[in-house]
Amino acid sequence: QAEDPAGIPEVGKQERARLKQLQKLKKQKIQEILQTQNAAINADMNKKGKGRLKYLLQQTEIFAHFAEGSQTKEKKPRGRGRPASKRRAVEEDDEEYLQEEEDALASSVGTHLLVQPSCINGQMRDYQLAGLNWLIRLYENGINGILADEMGLGKTLQTISLMGYLHEFRGITGPHMVVAPKSTLGNWMNEIARFCPLLRAVKFLGNPEERNHIREKLLQPGKFDVCVTSFEMAIKEKNALKRFSWRYIIIDEAHRIKNENSLLSKTMRLFSTNYRLLITGTPLQNNLHELWSLLNFLLPEIFSSADTFDEWFQITGENDQQEVVQQLHKVLRPFLLRRLKSDVEKGLPPKKEIILKVGMSQMQKQYYRGLLQKDLEVINAGGERKRLLNIAMQLRKCCNHPYLFQGAEPGPPYTTGDHLIETAGKMVLLDKLLPKLKDRDSRVLIFSQMTRLLDILEDYLIYRGYQFCRIDGSTGGQDRDASIDAFNKPGSEKFVFLLSTRAGGLGINLATADVVILYDSDWNPQADLQAQDRAHRIGQKKEVQVFRFCTEYTIEEKVIERAYKKLALDALVIQQGRLSGQKTVNKDDLLQMVRYGAEMVFSSKDSTITDEDVDRIIAKGEETKAALDAKMKKFTEDAIKFKMDDTAELYDFDGDKVMICSLDHALEI
Repeated sequence: QAEDPAGIPEVGKQERARLKQLQKLKKQKIQEILQTQNAAINADMNKKGKGRLKYLLQQTEIFAHFAEGSQTKEKKPRGRGRPASKRRAVEEDDEEYLQEEEDALASSVGTHLLVQPSCINGQMRDYQLAGLNWLIRLYENGINGILADEMGLGKTLQTISLMGYLHEFRGITGPHMVVAPKSTLGNWMNEIARFCPLLRAVKFLGNPEERNHIREKLLQPGKFDVCVTSFEMAIKEKNALKRFSWRYIIIDEAHRIKNENSLLSKTMRLFSTNYRLLITGTPLQNNLHELWSLLNFLLPEIFSSADTFDEWFQITGENDQQEVVQQLHKVLRPFLLRRLKSDVEKGLPPKKEIILKVGMSQMQKQYYRGLLQKDLEVINAGGERKRLLNIAMQLRKCCNHPYLFQGAEPGPPYTTGDHLIETAGKMVLLDKLLPKLKDRDSRVLIFSQMTRLLDILEDYLIYRGYQFCRIDGSTGGQDRDASIDAFNKPGSEKFVFLLSTRAGGLGINLATADVVILYDSDWNPQADLQAQDRAHRIGQKKEVQVFRFCTEYTIEEKVIERAYKKLALDALVIQQGRLSGQKTVNKDDLLQMVRYGAEMVFSSKDSTITDEDVDRIIAKGEETKAALDAKMKKFTEDAIKFKMDDTAELYDFDGDKVMICSLDHALEI
């Protein structure tokens, strides 16, 4: 028959029909598995829905205030009757159900592990096991949570251990979804394979063709336990991800969803999930409303109204402040866990920051002066904020290297030579510092916000013969992971790792380095802290030295001062319970920063780069840092007194109006 020309089309038709039927049966089977899985999860969710409210109300009476507002607003009326009777029916129903939940909770003793789950490889630290027990307690009470340990304390391991525990002790294999910055997906996959190989993890990332393959072959019910994907992919592939009812949705670097109206935040709320776990080292970066957004994401039935939350924490007078602080702590206590390295990791070597001030070359002064002259009218008139911000950015470029400006570098042809070093004060300093660090067998991370500056640094490192790795925003996932592995491998000859502050500051472990150089400072001090903590984390054997470069008598001095203040104010909120309506840098701040040092720049065209020995420069840097600490500690006693609504004065550094807490905790250096 196969040889019969008339028979061949018939055989082909039969095969196509067979394949079609096979696909249909497969689809039905998958749908059955999905329905069974989703039904089990939804049943579990309904069972615990009111239990979580009971648990919260047990923690503190403050939740009654939120619960009352949200319950009456969100519950659908049942049956007939006047509005009052409907509300009464809801209250009675709640009471009855809460009593059932109370009985159920009373009959079960909460789990407390004395040893880590056997499926977890490696040895968990005591505080990590305590963190796992905290996560288990939330799980048993049907509560979502925020794991907000300081960066470098192993939040990833604690999260993986929770999934391992559910697998080993509860027979729950998922599915779980981890949503994280693209740059950290490789790290998540590696850590899951390393610490809990029992979990079947799928990385959902790639071009449309690759994603289609993952959807069809790997992301199928029963074939995976954990889906690891990026924020962008969660938005693009929301329809595929909505097919599942997830056990846990875990959001890494969760401050990315702090705006409840953003596309990412809205998308994450579309997914059906039993539990939500937020992971962040910086839970309160900006203001109280952003905290509310996180709480709303975790507990929408409680934190349903932003207006209610804002009103509840309105401060009417100085005497009310302590009460408000206590209320905030009560709100946070049940579902936010934050530990500091200084509290739990006694064996972790200290971190020491030194501010190294440098002068400017003739070329830098020329460009700096030119920028000020060009925009003199804007500066004198106090110009628009956007234009001032642009001037500030140009001045910061000049502080880094004049070759960042078009036409500044001699050429073409462009050649690498001493001119690359001599034209920038920071490069002269770097050229003095690196040989000293090399001699003592240190390994160095250099961070900058500017990718083009990393290009200049790359040319310099090649010129001096230093072996290096590099990661910036354009580095692909495989190249990123390969670079990290090359730097961290035993006996690695890589001396320097070049990183962009934002792309290289998140979720990357480079504890084999013991020196961090912040070539420039980020407006947001949390970004610089995250950068430093690539090295200052568990596994570090040496004291970590952080050298922060600062061009003297320029805008950079003001940027760094502002960063210190912001860190202190953040610390007031999370560590001492203070509230602050923080803000972005405003027009007046920018104007003061841009004008700072202008007189010095115009008074002389000569280079202010010195021939000082690097040891002397470091000694002076320690003095500079000590002076800045002393200047800020002076305000510590006033921290309790400052007015919460007086945000206009929070950054008036020269006027000595900023209020801060203990720098030991605030700055952690």
